Amino acid sequence: MQTTTLSFDNMHNHGELFANMLRARHETFIQQAKWDLPEADGMEYDQYDTPASRWIAVHEFGEVLAGIRLTPTTTRCGIYTYMIRDAQRGLLDTIPTDLLFDEAPVAPHIWESSRIFVSNRVPAKLRMRVQMNLINEMTVSARAMGATSVLGLIPQNGPRWGRRVGLDIDVIGPVMDIGGARNACISINLSNKLH
Repeated sequence: MQTTTLSFDNMHNHGELFANMLRARHETFIQQAKWDLPEADGMEYDQYDTPASRWIAVHEFGEVLAGIRLTPTTTRCGIYTYMIRDAQRGLLDTIPTDLLFDEAPVAPHIWESSRIFVSNRVPAKLRMRVQMNLINEMTVSARAMGATSVLGLIPQNGPRWGRRVGLDIDVIGPVMDIGGARNACISINLSNKLH
């Protein structure tokens, strides 16, 4: 099992890994979760898949087992910035505008994690290992890019699970129903992961 952080700078070194990650996202979010998202050639993508983002893939023998997208909160592409902030600004009709207790931050040391998934194909006995690899690489990559915190919109039970695996998590928004699932915004403090 390998874990790789992809960027527009290095994806050419990793063959089809980026395309395979977008295919795994398609399977997870469009085929299984039935989300109405942009797609092409069996791949899911959106306006946040830009050169500013990074993608973390846990993979084995060409199959993507899990993934996360990291986007700086300082990024801009046309009218879009990052998903949580754009939802708060009313630009995304599928996510409520009141998803945060405070105004969405914009700072070079704060990144957003989105499109987090673990493939349903991962057997139960390997899920924890895959999740730990994903979280470890997210932490290492975010820190390497200067992040001291990472924001995310995750299932309601995510903060409890995250604390069990050693993440310093604060809930920064109300629990709300999004697409039939209970979710909340969180902030992961990476300051204690400096060394």
